Amino acid sequence: MIDFTLTDEQAQLRVGARDFAQNILAAAPAIYNQHPNQKTRFQSTRPIYRKAVEAGFIKGQIPAALGGSAGSLINAAILVEELYSVEPSASLTILGTGLGLTPLILGGSPEQHERLLKPFLSGNGEPLASFVHSEPGGTANWLEKGAPGLQTTAKKEGEDWIINGDKLWTTNSGGWDGKGADLQCVVCRLSPEAGPQDPSVDPTAMILILMVTPDEIANNSSDAYLVLDDPDLAGHKAASGPHSRFINFRVPGRNLLAAPGEGATVVEQTFGSSAAIVGAMAVGIMRAAFEAGLQFAKSDTRGGTVPILARQSVADLLIDIKMRVEAARALTWKASSCLENGPGDWKARLEIALEAKVWCSDQAVGCVVDAMKVVGMTSYSKEQPFARLLEDAVCLPLFDGGNVGVRRRQIEKIFSAEDYQPWAATFKE
Repeated sequence: MIDFTLTDEQAQLRVGARDFAQNILAAAPAIYNQHPNQKTRFQSTRPIYRKAVEAGFIKGQIPAALGGSAGSLINAAILVEELYSVEPSASLTILGTGLGLTPLILGGSPEQHERLLKPFLSGNGEPLASFVHSEPGGTANWLEKGAPGLQTTAKKEGEDWIINGDKLWTTNSGGWDGKGADLQCVVCRLSPEAGPQDPSVDPTAMILILMVTPDEIANNSSDAYLVLDDPDLAGHKAASGPHSRFINFRVPGRNLLAAPGEGATVVEQTFGSSAAIVGAMAVGIMRAAFEAGLQFAKSDTRGGTVPILARQSVADLLIDIKMRVEAARALTWKASSCLENGPGDWKARLEIALEAKVWCSDQAVGCVVDAMKVVGMTSYSKEQPFARLLEDAVCLPLFDGGNVGVRRRQIEKIFSAEDYQPWAATFKE
């Protein structure tokens, strides 16, 4: 039996997330907008992030079996919607740590869990984690045979690993001080000579993941890890996704998270769960746009005799936005449930998560624009929320695997399988 009614636990989670968003996160723009660049805006949100840690939002992204308090992925989607409907930028830093911890949660050994999750379970400080995958040259075709492949390489030297290469758009990776996050899960290509990829080799067989902490950074030379730049962004103005560089960076063998041949699977699983989370981000932004547009339409006549909601063209725009919000939320909840519970095999479950990411993020941009049409030129004023919502919305189809170059191509690959069952994630087939 299908039931979309929230449990008591989920209702309480939603109320707690909403209160935190409205009372803590809502203050973030007034703080970070005073600063001139991405780096200082990001750093200015550190006290807010500390409050998120104290409120359990970091521990809440770690499974209970590992000492955390995470519930289901649907619970996560409920929380993300509440946060993103109020303040996407500061929320991304919180959720980026969850993404950064995911490879460790999925692929780590008991020893690695015990050693490396401690800062994130304590409820104190401002620990940051980062999933370090994207590169300046792009990674849409990183597993294509015969292509240059991933440019960040790793080679074995005794019991240690040596990393060389550049990374970019990796949320939180530089840490608060530009000296590295508390945990970086760095995706690398095995290359004994740090050279180009062998065109005859299957790239998936060469992918590994190494974990970098402040201890490793301190044990290397000062120029072995560098944060070169923190690009200014059109949206998510207080998030950090810096351009970083590893130069003969030494990592001890005990920090090998996924051995060569295992890393690509961990990456796919990590981006599978994050796809559903991006769907929830989109729902939050769409919801905020609808609520702001509806409030304006109910209260402003635009020089007429009745509030503009009474005009059919305005009402139709808002009706369309509301339907897209409801459909996006339902798809996101289905994707979240399906990833954890099925039905279907992994590829069937992944397909629904990918569809949630692509469709919801595309719809978010259109919904904000339609809400702006409701309000008219006034929506372009910075006193209104719409321009800010649009700046954040346009990022969603682009990041976490771009909709065109990555996510749709993943769906295309799933469709192409000879044994593909279109409805396996909906019906038990």
